[in-house]
Amino acid sequence: MDFANFDLTYTFVVFVVLLAALSIHEAAHACVADLLGDPTARLLGRVSLRPTAHLDPIGTVLFPIIGLVSGGPVFGWAKPVPVNVQNLAKPRKYHLLIAAAGPFSNLLQAVLCLLFIHIFRAVFSPAVIANNQLLQTAFLFFYVGLRLNVLLAVFNLFPIPPLDGSWILRGILPERLAVMTDRVRPYGFAILLILLMTGVFWTVMYPILAFVESLAI
Repeated sequence: MDFANFDLTYTFVVFVVLLAALSIHEAAHACVADLLGDPTARLLGRVSLRPTAHLDPIGTVLFPIIGLVSGGPVFGWAKPVPVNVQNLAKPRKYHLLIAAAGPFSNLLQAVLCLLFIHIFRAVFSPAVIANNQLLQTAFLFFYVGLRLNVLLAVFNLFPIPPLDGSWILRGILPERLAVMTDRVRPYGFAILLILLMTGVFWTVMYPILAFVESLAI
C-alpha cells in the first residue's frame, strides 16, 4: 500500500490506536491489581478503558506528536497505575502478575490485529482494497495496531525501572538479588533515555518489527 496520501488519515489512526493500546495496557494493570486485592487503582477510577483516565500530557500527546512531525518512530506512554503492595497477600508474586498484565494486553491486541489482517486479506483482494479508501483505512488500523502494540509490549518488557519488565524481573529473582535491583531504580529513567538516544533500543526493536510484519504480509 502507498501511504503517501494518508498523512491526515495516518495521523488520526495512530492517535486512536495509541490511545486504545495505552488505555487497555493501564486498565489491565488496574484490573489485575483489583482482582488480586489492591483496590487503589479502582478507587482512582483507573479500572476503565476511557483514555482520559490514563492520559499523560507528555507521554500521550507531546511525544506522539513529535514522532509524527519529525517522521521518526511514534511512541508514547500513559499515566502509571499506582499499586499498594501492602494490600497484596503475596506482594512479590502478585506484583509480578500486575506488571505483566500490561505487556500481555499489548501482545493480545497485536495477535488480534494480526488475525484481522489475515481475515481482511482473505476476504478482500489487493485490487479491491486499493480502490476503496474505507477498506484501506480499516486495513491501516490493523497494521498500525500490530506495530504499535508489539512496540509497546517489547519496550515495557525491558528490565529497566520504571518499566514493567523491572518489576517482572524483581518478582523472578531471589530476594537478595531483587533488593539489589532497587538500587538501580533512581537511575532507571536516565538509563532508559541513554538506550533510546543511542539507538540501542531500536537496534533490538527493528528486527522484531520486521519479523512481525513478515507474519502479516
